[in-house]
Amino acid sequence: MAPPPVSPDMPTVYAALEDRLLAASVDDGSWRTIVRLEGRELECVAVSPDEPDRVFVGAFASGLWRTTNAGQDFGRAWLADAPGAVTAAAVSPLDSETIWAGTEPSKVYRSTDAGDTWKLRPGLASLPSADEWSFPPRPETHHVRWIEPDPHSRGRLYVGIEAGALVRTDDAGATWTDHPEGAPRDPHQIGTDRDDSGRVYVAAGDGYAESTDGGERWTFPQTGLDHRYVWSLAVDPADPEHVLVSAATSAHRAHDPDGQNFVYRRLDGHWEQSMDGLPGPDGMARPVLDVGPDGAFYALTNHGLFRSPTGDGWHRLPVDWLPTYREQIPQGLAVV
Repeated sequence: MAPPPVSPDMPTVYAALEDRLLAASVDDGSWRTIVRLEGRELECVAVSPDEPDRVFVGAFASGLWRTTNAGQDFGRAWLADAPGAVTAAAVSPLDSETIWAGTEPSKVYRSTDAGDTWKLRPGLASLPSADEWSFPPRPETHHVRWIEPDPHSRGRLYVGIEAGALVRTDDAGATWTDHPEGAPRDPHQIGTDRDDSGRVYVAAGDGYAESTDGGERWTFPQTGLDHRYVWSLAVDPADPEHVLVSAATSAHRAHDPDGQNFVYRRLDGHWEQSMDGLPGPDGMARPVLDVGPDGAFYALTNHGLFRSPTGDGWHRLPVDWLPTYREQIPQGLAVV
């Protein structure tokens, strides 16, 4: 697939690899990439389309980082009495001043002033299912893998614990609802639908799952999805049935730069591979997916950044990509 002409209207892409953040945007007719946070153990990246120059990046050993000038400069965003490992971050789609952060061990913090001050949201680790939470590579602990603010309710938040639970709150973390029966127990990414307040999507180690009633009941529509270790997802904003996921045959292959990973696309209730133009499946680590404000799908791989206008057929974006990035595992992607 031929790439589109470079346009000043192309989105800005923030791509988190294991040891650096790439901020790529179009400047004077060509793509320009800046590299920041080198040497950090990055875990996630979050940004609001309402404030595209203000970006939050979580790191395993050094906490949460913030820029207000599109990555030119970063400073620490200090979470009150938080541990060093920030594993998840999100910006409220209803209020760009409200920021959420999740840590290892599993705690959730909220800022209502764009990251200047933070408060712990109590009670998460007191849920009954918490006794069963455990992250296999470090079984003595667990962490918040994903935070998904509901676009229809300021108080509702979905939180994925790796591994062990999918929980939610309806009052901004004052109280929590424990893991519902039948929900995925190894959630990696959670999505919501901007038009349907009950629609929730989950990419999980135990498959792909959906809820149409705000997380009360769950189904696992897997027809055609041959690989069930699902890492990332992206939902077409114009069609809630059009979903892309990245998937592998196992956790080991997902997190290996020489692994075997796939992107699948679902239309009409059936999954099919969407690999045309992508560098894989062999030798491709798990892609991280997102949808840009242009309605196109984006994929961060260990071979580069890719764009697909429809989810069927990809082209590589002409951003700077060093050969050493081939050995990196994609960690987070935000397109604004």
